[in-house]
Amino acid sequence: MLLMLHYFDLKRPAKLGLSIDEQKSRWFKEFLKSFLVVFLVYFCMYLIRNNLSAAQPLLVKQGISTTALGWIGYGFSLAYGIGKTVLGYVVDGKNTKRFMSFLLILAAIMTLIIGVALLMNQAPVGLILVLWSLNGIFQSPGGSASLSTISRWTTTTTRGRYIGIWNISHEFGGAVAGVIALWGANHLFSGNVGGMFIFPAVIGLIVGFWGLFFGADDPQELGWDSSEVIFGENVSKADKSAAKMSKWDIFKTFVMKSPWVWLLCIANVFVYVVRIGIVNWAPLYTVQQLHFTVAQGANTLLLFQLGGIIGSVVWGWFSDLLKGRRAVVSIICLALTAFVVLGYRYGTTPMMINTSLFFLGMLIYGPQLLIGVSVISFVPKNALNVSDGLTGTFAYIFGDLMAQVGFAAIADPKANGLSMLGMNLHGWNDTFIVFYLAVILSIIVLAIIAIGEEKRIRQQLSINK
Repeated sequence: MLLMLHYFDLKRPAKLGLSIDEQKSRWFKEFLKSFLVVFLVYFCMYLIRNNLSAAQPLLVKQGISTTALGWIGYGFSLAYGIGKTVLGYVVDGKNTKRFMSFLLILAAIMTLIIGVALLMNQAPVGLILVLWSLNGIFQSPGGSASLSTISRWTTTTTRGRYIGIWNISHEFGGAVAGVIALWGANHLFSGNVGGMFIFPAVIGLIVGFWGLFFGADDPQELGWDSSEVIFGENVSKADKSAAKMSKWDIFKTFVMKSPWVWLLCIANVFVYVVRIGIVNWAPLYTVQQLHFTVAQGANTLLLFQLGGIIGSVVWGWFSDLLKGRRAVVSIICLALTAFVVLGYRYGTTPMMINTSLFFLGMLIYGPQLLIGVSVISFVPKNALNVSDGLTGTFAYIFGDLMAQVGFAAIADPKANGLSMLGMNLHGWNDTFIVFYLAVILSIIVLAIIAIGEEKRIRQQLSINK
């Protein structure tokens, strides 16, 4: 067990003595190896996450109730939200590229067991709930670990664009998960629903084992200098201080006592309400309120996700142009969201709704991405996983509650609505009150964060001079 734990340690071999120019010339090739690992590993995590949604109609035919499926999905979300902070703390200071590859293997094994059990008609709901929740725990640090590896290879003024490109991994993975799962079931398992779990799990196992051995977690693992030295950027005060502190002291000092981390957690809750409030309910809203066909309702998600893919790259790159002012760019996105949501609110045709959803996806994935990037600037690299994980925990526990349970209570015509701020909200039209409230509150919190970012950026620029 001790040898296993050491396997994930960050290795710091003796420096090779390469010149800075030579390191720069070789940097992109070596960075690309690590980038491909975190991109494909996170892509595969979505293959064994969103396959459940695609498998639900077949699972219902096998006798699993909709309520049971709801509990299975909630089990994943709850475990995922808690695991983001708990496992994030464990992963910090380790070889995060290697650690997330190992966790993908564990998550794939849980999914594989579910598939085999379904194939043998020996899959009680309790077993699926436990295994799917474990899947959620193992996947939970994946996003934070990816950010950690990318941040070790890049600098303040370049990481936004690379993280933006990496963000495509889960957009694309989520979009094709159902197609891949169904293809595997139909072509390899005679249409049995178990194949929708086994086939993507096998893909995850292959990529996970490959990721253990391909690429380095940071330049120093190759005997090079740090990315800051290679590209002439000063090491942050936080990283200098953390180098002399224990893991627990780093957590207490830079996470628990940091007002910026807690503000980013709060901002992420409001952003999550907007994002999940749209992506979860757009198909049902358009079918019930606008009388779209089921197929037209399903298409709304494709346009939203496509906008998200483009927005992730554009806003990440734009925040780099502004020297790392992530909160300012997030505020711009949210202000535009408040305007574009009018097209979604008052649109009546599929063209109007889908156009609005495309731009909403492009805009809301700006702050969704940049909150995670902003965390990097306020904490040392050895506290990035737990800090980003904490923002995710807040989003999944509190944002998910409002976006799913709260919106359901408001929109359900058979329910009594939801009392909030002295108002009784009831009906689809009233869900937009929550949208605007979340947008306004997130802008206010991000404006405070922008002040902290500005102070840090100006301090860094004065040091670099």
